Amino acid sequence: MPSSNVVKANLPGVVRQFGDLLESAPDAMVIVDGSGKIVLVNAQTERLFGYTREELLTHTVETLIPQRYRDRHIGHRGGYFEAPRTRGMGTGLELYGLRKDGSEFPVEISLSPFQTDHGTLVSSAIRDITERKQFEKALHEKNVELEKVNRAKDSFLAAMSHELRSPLNAIIGFTGTLLMRLPGPLTEEQAKQLEIVQSSARHLLSLINDMLDVARIESGKADLHFEAVEVGTVIDTVATALRPSAESKRLRLKAEITSDDLTLMTDRRALRQILNNLVGNAVKYTEKGSVHIRAWRKENGSIAIAVTDTGIGIKSEDRERLFEAFEQLDRSTTRRFEGVGLGLHLSRKLASLIRAELTVESEVGKGSTFTLTLPGK
Repeated sequence: MPSSNVVKANLPGVVRQFGDLLESAPDAMVIVDGSGKIVLVNAQTERLFGYTREELLTHTVETLIPQRYRDRHIGHRGGYFEAPRTRGMGTGLELYGLRKDGSEFPVEISLSPFQTDHGTLVSSAIRDITERKQFEKALHEKNVELEKVNRAKDSFLAAMSHELRSPLNAIIGFTGTLLMRLPGPLTEEQAKQLEIVQSSARHLLSLINDMLDVARIESGKADLHFEAVEVGTVIDTVATALRPSAESKRLRLKAEITSDDLTLMTDRRALRQILNNLVGNAVKYTEKGSVHIRAWRKENGSIAIAVTDTGIGIKSEDRERLFEAFEQLDRSTTRRFEGVGLGLHLSRKLASLIRAELTVESEVGKGSTFTLTLPGK
């Protein structure tokens, strides 16, 4: 539309030049003078507010503002013209526009003052943000809903933690007492069946503990306590606990500390849990050969702990999948190794919490090396 059709003939020439430019703008454009009178609008303004161009040019800008804001706006407008400055879109207070039919809608406004021979004029770009506000409201409602679900989940996990672990601990304890023959002698078959019961109960308890730990970490409620920890001591503890499992498979489990001082600030429980998972997996997936735990201080001062096995190995395309929750590389119903795929997922989560990095190198049929790199002192 030619500029001569969108401005009055008596407007300053500099404003007349804006006619074509404003018509191409995607937002409603309104230019006002120091008294608040509208001197120029574009077609988008007509569409947005429902007024004709001729009607708008006989009103002040307060016509486009809900009644409850008008008195305040007149004061703001006067202050703005005393010290005009550019104001970007989306800054300032929450604003509303008023259509000719009386309906209100949320808007964002930018202000750009410019000088003419007739004084200061201000160009306002007005954008209808109704859809965005509706989206934000829906998103807020979804977040509130998710927060309620998370609270319910936390309550459920807290209850299940007690309700499931208590009977499992009782099962493990009583089967242990029976296996020690304290109540009386057992036949070989009875002992074998009790060992299966105890092993299954321990596996289920470990799974429940892993699920609870993952839930706590993902809800931001992991309880960490950083202290000076001697890495060699933690490795010895893990190796001692898992050596019977390795020996039952005739595997050599070796721990090697190659540096004198491997003390660092970390969470002892998290470090032990990561190593338990790594060494436990190495024992589980190794049929013959050895599992080797090695710790050393690197040249940059960080501490590395590598768990190397001579097990089945991992395909290169499967390595990152290892760290996903509930991921099983062998999903067949006849898979050889039990588990639900939480151990490595939890280990990487814990590693991140203690500012460590967990990586893997592997070759199918030759074994794997999982390396935990921790920051130094």
